[in-house]
Amino acid sequence: MARRVSLEEAAQIAARLRAEGKRLVLANGCFDLLHVGHVRYLEGARRLGDALLVAVNSDASVTRLKGPGRPIMPEGERAEIVSALASVDYVLVFADDTVDGLISRLRPAVHAKGSDYTEETVPERASVLAAGGAVAIVGDAKSHSTRDLIRTIIRAFGGPR
Repeated sequence: MARRVSLEEAAQIAARLRAEGKRLVLANGCFDLLHVGHVRYLEGARRLGDALLVAVNSDASVTRLKGPGRPIMPEGERAEIVSALASVDYVLVFADDTVDGLISRLRPAVHAKGSDYTEETVPERASVLAAGGAVAIVGDAKSHSTRDLIRTIIRAFGGPR
């Protein structure tokens, strides 16, 4: 199981990995109702370096990004589920809407995003390049989404019985 870390611990880990000549990969997301697309994204991200740190959006951040009624699962549970994945080395919960601040602080070798982005549309692209890192798009084609899962659940179980 991956280790849940604070920002300060993550900064120490990032510095140690750099000193050892190893590559830290940063991935991030809400991970609200984890699905196979998330798993493939994180597996792809892990293959890009020596350690994978996953930044999980806080509850308040998810609400701002996804709207009322979200998240479905609280941040502690989302972080615990992500930390159980074999591809993940470290998990950090963060409160901002993007990981620009984390990138500036941690200076990962690679910032990995899912296939719903292109290198040009990654919101943190400028921060990654300024920190000397690279942007990578990983995972399968965007054919899975939490929103679609929610719709399926509502259709199947939301109406009167």
